[in-house]
Parts: sequence; structure tokens; C-alpha cells
Amino acid sequence: MSAATDNATSEKLLATILTSLNDDKAEDIVQIDLRGKTEIGDYMVICSGRSTRQVASISEKLVQTIKDDFGRVSKIEGKETGDWVLIDTGDVIVHVFRPEVREFYQLEKMWQPMGGPETAAN
Repeated sequence: MSAATDNATSEKLLATILTSLNDDKAEDIVQIDLRGKTEIGDYMVICSGRSTRQVASISEKLVQTIKDDFGRVSKIEGKETGDWVLIDTGDVIVHVFRPEVREFYQLEKMWQPMGGPETAAN
């Protein structure tokens, strides 16, 4: 498979994930482009559910959608507790948090670019 085909597949996968999360009322959805930054995947998606039950539900439905639409079995961790569920689809890593847990870990900040040129000059 060529790089262009791989990229198109991960773009379709990302679009499906974002649609599923929106349909299931996930909150504060953030998409991070990881291409060229790490080998763990092309994209990371971080979102929140309002409760442990919603976090688990969002995660279960997402894993099923990916299986139905792409024939992929995703790795899933943390669904039992419902505080922070990690879903590894291969090309896209998805984190579904309860808001308090998301605030504590602040995962988005790890992947934000370090200060711009104006910061480096100071």
C-alpha cells in the first residue's frame, strides 16, 4: 500500500471517529495531527464524556463503528473504570476522559508546539 493510500485511509478513519464522537455527544473534541512527530499514529483525538457511563458508552460505540466500517479490531483500555479510555485504532489514537481526569492529565498540552519564535527570543 502506498503512503497516499495509507494517508487516505487514516483520513477516512479520522472522519469516522469524529462523526461517531459527535453523534454520541462527546464534549470538547480535540484533534491533533501527529504525522511526522511520532510513530504511534497519524492522529490523536481527545474528548470528554460527562460521566463514567457516557465515557464507556462512547468508547464501546466507537470501537464497534470502526469494526463495522473498517474491519479493524481496536485495542481498548480503561473501559471498566470509565475515567479514561484509550482506543488504539492503529492510525488514530483516541482518548475519552471524564472532565476531571482530563483536566488532571492535560494530555493536549503535551502535544502543543513549544513556544513560538517570540518566546525563544526572550
